[in-house]
Amino acid sequence: SGALIDVATLAPSAGLLVMVICNHCPYVKHIRSHLAPFAARYAPSGIQALAVSGNDPDVYPEDAPDALVREARVLGFGFPYLYDETQDFLRSLHAACTPELFLFDGERKLFYCGRFDGSSPGNRIPVTGDMLGAACDRLLRGENPPSRQLPAIGCSIKWRSVTSH
Repeated sequence: SGALIDVATLAPSAGLLVMVICNHCPYVKHIRSHLAPFAARYAPSGIQALAVSGNDPDVYPEDAPDALVREARVLGFGFPYLYDETQDFLRSLHAACTPELFLFDGERKLFYCGRFDGSSPGNRIPVTGDMLGAACDRLLRGENPPSRQLPAIGCSIKWRSVTSH
């Protein structure tokens, strides 16, 4: 929509799922049709979701804000798909790639950072969302974060050069 959103002002919730994604990456394309149903499954339990992209659209035009809006509509995202023009939010997360998933607890402390599941383009493992789902379930049950959190794999974030700010 073009509206500005301050993540710090989001309503309190049991958890906040921040999905660092983009439109061009094959790793994101591999799971993207599963993101809206996943978020919808956990929304009634109080886990808010949002997606954010910050790739430099001069490098990848398909990651420009207007393209993100179209993608969100096509995929039926029931959550905001934000564009981080300054990339400050992505840097504050220490995000490295897309897709990278950050689950925060109700106090906005990081609970999980990593993969959606073990699938990736070409490895023939079905997309299930089991790794992120297990983390969401543990959070909602009041348990400790998963002891084994595999780092995200995907496409590197396309950082803007310092001179382009």
